[in-house]
Amino acid sequence: MKVFISTRIRKREFGRVVPAEDLPVIARSARAALGVTIAARGLPPQTQLIKAYATSKRGPKRVVYLLAVEDGDMFLIFYRGKNDPVGRNASMMNPAFRTALDKHLALLEEDIADGCIEELLAGQPSDD
Repeated sequence: MKVFISTRIRKREFGRVVPAEDLPVIARSARAALGVTIAARGLPPQTQLIKAYATSKRGPKRVVYLLAVEDGDMFLIFYRGKNDPVGRNASMMNPAFRTALDKHLALLEEDIADGCIEELLAGQPSDD
């Protein structure tokens, strides 16, 4: 299993780079078995949305991944504080989440087509 992030999603969620202090948080949360599946329509074939809960030095986080079911690779979609409008209720019942999800899935698709995908956690120790 690998964890990827698109260039434009990284810029929206973190800025220029993913802070080093957030990498262990991402590593701990990037486990499909520990996450909660979010029911959603219109996802790419053979994928699922996974919501994970994590704690960083800056407080509780809600991390949402798009899981490629066949190979287990995960694409980071959101990395938000629990009080953020998207992080507060990361479900399809939340209009802010739905709108942001549509935007981020479009960005992910465009970045994949353009080859603008980065592997997170490459060379990082794994707990697996």
